[in-house]
Amino acid sequence: MNRRKFLSYVGCGCCGLVLNACSTAPITERRQLKIIPESKLNAQAAEIYEKVKEKEKLITDTKQIDEIKEIGKKMENAIGEYFYKEKLNDPTVNFDWEYILIDNKKVRNAWCMPGGKIAVYTGILDVTKNTNGLAAVMGHEIAHAVAKHSVERASRGVILNTSTQLIDIFSGGKLSQVNRATGMNTVGLLSQLGIMNPFNRKQESEADYLGMIFSSLSGYDIRETVKIWERMKEFNKGKAPPEFMSTHPSADNRIKKINEWTNEIILDYPPIKV
Repeated sequence: MNRRKFLSYVGCGCCGLVLNACSTAPITERRQLKIIPESKLNAQAAEIYEKVKEKEKLITDTKQIDEIKEIGKKMENAIGEYFYKEKLNDPTVNFDWEYILIDNKKVRNAWCMPGGKIAVYTGILDVTKNTNGLAAVMGHEIAHAVAKHSVERASRGVILNTSTQLIDIFSGGKLSQVNRATGMNTVGLLSQLGIMNPFNRKQESEADYLGMIFSSLSGYDIRETVKIWERMKEFNKGKAPPEFMSTHPSADNRIKKINEWTNEIILDYPPIKV
């Protein structure tokens, strides 16, 4: 088979795969590419979550973990009820929700793995300050899982890696030559800065928006959200990288968008009765 014919077959196959894997993110209706099975990522996430629970020091008997579980339960119910009332497919239907609080004051972070596996570090509590602040952070992390961002990132990674390898093969190894000449993965770096980082920032912004919706539906005051990012900006003063090098939007851009969204979300997504 000659090169041109092979490329046409590969191109048609990839196009068919992409077309069949297209879907949209919940609520925002942003088009998504998902070729990695969600069930596979959920299973992997559950295994990693168990290892985290074994390795980290967990807090299991304080008001803080009780509050985290209470917020989580309210969001579980509100999200499910919202999609039910809107007659939409519930993206959390296969979630096995779980919440842990990790005793680490040095880490100001929280995360939600695919399938609803959530962790909060005690360090972030210095930023959240109160229940509404904690709900805002948890809403953001839960939004990543609800919008299937991990599935989307993994799928894009596969497409990008496959495309890079094919280009390298049919350019006679030009990409490999560039990497050898520079002594680093120049092509990978350019892909990260020019493709993956902007895409990840888009996901983070979407999680900000959806997280505010989920917090509002659950009965929390989302006006606290902007205060969190103002506090986070102070904590990270002088430490944050330029936005183009980061997977996250800058604090200033986040604050601007959150202010623009707040009143609209309060009006359009009031607390939902479960």
